[in-house]
Amino acid sequence: MLETPKKKILLVITKSNFGGAQRYVYDLATSLPKENFDVAVVFGEGGELEEKLQKANIRTIKIESLKRDVNIFKDFSVFFELIKIFKEEKPDVVHLNSTKIGALGVVAAKLSKVHKIIFTAHGWAFNEKRSYLSRKAIALIQWFTVVVADITIAVSQKTADQILFFPFIKKEKIKVIYNGVSNIQFIEKKEARKILKTGLAEDSIWIGTISELHHNKGLDIAINAFSQIAQTYSNTYFFIIGAGQEKDALVEQIKKLELSDRVFLTGFIKDAKIYLKAFDIFTLTSRTEALPYAIIEAGLAGLPVVASSVGGIPEIINSSEVGILTPTDDQQTASVSDALENFILKTEQRKMLGQNLRQRIISEYSLEKMQKETFALYE
Repeated sequence: MLETPKKKILLVITKSNFGGAQRYVYDLATSLPKENFDVAVVFGEGGELEEKLQKANIRTIKIESLKRDVNIFKDFSVFFELIKIFKEEKPDVVHLNSTKIGALGVVAAKLSKVHKIIFTAHGWAFNEKRSYLSRKAIALIQWFTVVVADITIAVSQKTADQILFFPFIKKEKIKVIYNGVSNIQFIEKKEARKILKTGLAEDSIWIGTISELHHNKGLDIAINAFSQIAQTYSNTYFFIIGAGQEKDALVEQIKKLELSDRVFLTGFIKDAKIYLKAFDIFTLTSRTEALPYAIIEAGLAGLPVVASSVGGIPEIINSSEVGILTPTDDQQTASVSDALENFILKTEQRKMLGQNLRQRIISEYSLEKMQKETFALYE
């Protein structure tokens, strides 16, 4: 009896750091059943994703000229390299991730006669703070990517709704599949606190976030909000786990507010999610989001969450019984401060909301659910 040939899947992404999109690619690549699928990951700049894939024995293909920044000459080189890879590999499915590789990849895959082209929208770059012309150009590129791709996965309903507003987008080509997480081996509170910071009182209240230090993440808003409660509640501290281009600006802001002994930038910490139970309250005050893993992970840890009402976040925090949402307007700093104070004062409420969110994450945002729905599109 002849064996059914394996389907060949190429997952393609621009950068090989380990942000949300890279985490998504890793989770898919390492969980595809080996008896049914032959998988490889194509990427540009090296980083943690590359290291993790190699440890997991996932085949990788590196395009040295593929960078995030736009460079016409290098991007032409990337385009022809993609065509070469697609023709040599002959994949059944090309699954594209990120704006740049999405645009280059759909054309290269079409020209290479790839059977199925899937694009995952981890968020729309036209939502970011850019010049008017830049946003319009990016919107056109992302619209083109969705029109050409056979299927676009939107990681939230909000993400789907935004692109469906554009002309000539077929609704049946847009599939909403939420990001999902598997069980996390969290370090318990006392031990996690010892690792992150020593010398603080055992009964102190830790507010925390895991975030890239980027303008889009609104960390300046969170710091300003914390400054409003810091003097009244002297046993509160704010921890920011992550690295990024806004570090110097945030350090300056912390110094200006005289919070250097209360707000701590820990820098990048590998597998930061395992330390989430060190916190009493989790916050994510982003200016723009699609569906952040950080809130899903915080929910799995049973933490109460204060977050911006942007993108797909209200789809996770879908009622006042599972968390507190704050508007992204001129009053956001005050709203975040009020929400944090509410949780500081109401211990039982924050425990209840944390547990309610945990149950919601287990039910609706599991890795198994995400995998099942995504792999069905590969068939």
